[in-house]
Amino acid sequence: MTASLPPSPASGASAARPPNALSRFFDGDVWHSFTHSPTAMVAAFVALCCLVCALFATWIAPHDPFDLSALELMDSRLPPAWIEGGSSKYLLGTDDQGRDLLSAIMYGARISLLVGVASVILSMIIGVGLGLLAGFVGGKVDAFIMRICDVMLSFPSILIALLIDGIGRVVFKDAHDTLAFAVLILAIALTGWVQYARTVRGSTLVERNKEYVQAARVIGVKPLAIMWRHVLPNVTGPVLVLATLQVASAILTEATLSFLGVGVPPTSPSLGTLIRIGNDFLFSGEWWITIWPSAMLVLIALSVNLLGDWLRDALNPRLR
Repeated sequence: MTASLPPSPASGASAARPPNALSRFFDGDVWHSFTHSPTAMVAAFVALCCLVCALFATWIAPHDPFDLSALELMDSRLPPAWIEGGSSKYLLGTDDQGRDLLSAIMYGARISLLVGVASVILSMIIGVGLGLLAGFVGGKVDAFIMRICDVMLSFPSILIALLIDGIGRVVFKDAHDTLAFAVLILAIALTGWVQYARTVRGSTLVERNKEYVQAARVIGVKPLAIMWRHVLPNVTGPVLVLATLQVASAILTEATLSFLGVGVPPTSPSLGTLIRIGNDFLFSGEWWITIWPSAMLVLIALSVNLLGDWLRDALNPRLR
């Protein structure tokens, strides 16, 4: 009989090596739920297409709609290419200034996504920080932060955004476009942080009484370290779901402000600005000027909302 050779240390080490984060994700419940949800897959595909068109508009768009030297006023209000009077040069038609609508939508979507994502990140930072502080410390700090939340919820979010944006325009009359974008992002963020604060506070009230938090206190871990290292990772699930849904809400808020004429600067129009411009020509027969930007806005908001609904169900252990 031949004795079997013992396993080499290298093979044992490779067998004992834990899987990396990427392999754990693809083997996890979230990815399994995604691959078995046709709605989530279609929504992710649509959202990815919109994102790619927006981010790479400089290379994908057939024209530069903001290059004034390339605009042709003789090509203004041209219908889509498949309608009589349209041109194959402009697939979706042109607006009142002769800009290619397809290119303008790509560039406008990039601005809308930038404002929406940036405002959500800022509101998430503010809301998660205040929610952690209120839920973990409690007492007068909790009561004070929650009363601020109650006051913010007493006013419509669009009204607060209009007020903040209007004050910013009065204070910074001759501001550069970058500062105007910052004011708009701040206005939207200050209307959305309340939901994060209330959600994180409720989760923190549950987590702070659990054994691992009590053990961390016993061994002398500082409260700030407990909130950052132990409590925060356990309350991120609801925050991710809320952030996904808030992206669509922030984009719609930006579109509403731009439609009312107090959003992004006219030199860098977003989807809301394009819709406002096309609304002036809707009843004169040039429907394409407002329909295509509106369709792009609906696609973005709907796909993100569907992804948020799927993520909420995927992260809910009761539905597994």
